[in-house]
This record gives sequence, C-alpha cells and structure tokens, in this order.
Amino acid sequence: MINEKMEKAFNDQINAELYSEYLYLSMKAYFETLNLKGFVNWMDVQVQEEHAHAMGMFDYVNSRGGRVKLTAIDAPETDWESPLAVFEHILTHEELVTSLINKLADVAEEVKDRAAMGFLNWYIKEQVEEEDNVGQVLATLRLIGNDKNALLALDKELATRTFVAPVIG
Repeated sequence: MINEKMEKAFNDQINAELYSEYLYLSMKAYFETLNLKGFVNWMDVQVQEEHAHAMGMFDYVNSRGGRVKLTAIDAPETDWESPLAVFEHILTHEELVTSLINKLADVAEEVKDRAAMGFLNWYIKEQVEEEDNVGQVLATLRLIGNDKNALLALDKELATRTFVAPVIG
C-alpha cells in the first residue's frame, strides 16, 4: 500500500506530466500555423512521451493500491515569437519538470518508500535525456539565427523523429 504523502506527491506529478502533454500539444499547434511539419512531428513525439510518462505514474499509483486523483490542467501558452522562443520555453519547462521529479524522489526518500525510489530512477534518467534532446535542437536554432534555408533543413531533420513507447520502471 502506498503511503498517503507519496500518493499525493505522485498525483501532483501526474498532473504536471499531463500539463506538459498539454503544453507540447499547444506548441504543436503553433508549429502547424508556421507550416513547419518537422517541428510538428517533433512536438507530436513529445506529446506522446509526456502522455506515457503520466500514464506510467498513473498505473504505478494504482498498482500500489493508491488512488489517482486528477485535477484541472492550467491553460498553456499558445503563441511564441519564433521556433527559438518555443525551444527556450521547452528547456525551461523541462528543467522545471526535472526539479519536480527530484522533489518526488525526495518524498520517496523521506517516507522510505524504496519501491517508489526504484521506480523514479527511470524518470530521473529520462529527464537527463529530455534536457539533452531539447538542448541539441536549441543549440542548432541559435546557430541558424535568421537563416530560413537552415531552418527548413532542421525542419526536415526533425521530421525523422519517431515515438518509441518507453518501458517505464
């Protein structure tokens, strides 16, 4: 049976993961308006990943005899100045998610929930990968500057990204 404090912390994180999915869906819609189909694809993969992250925790809470309690999801931003601004926002957001996952791990340590600590190791490693992936695109966008041909080349590259369902835990 999951500890009550641990259950609440997981429920808060599930909501945060669902907000991430919602935010990235909004960013996908933004890229649709720019007709940057590769960026749309990259964001679609992010949407699917965030959904998988939320559902991994959702299933974990249920498997531990807890109860998932969904709450309202805040409305995400819908407009950005540029693709660069979007990816700067993504990096800031992923850094926030990393801090939230670390706080969740702190609760697991505090209540001595070794099962949760083991489960959360996957998410901790995943956040390193998430920040790195975003950082790579962001670095390229910074190099590109206002070069529309280079932006279109990056768009073509981002179109090759595919979603691979994670094995969480």
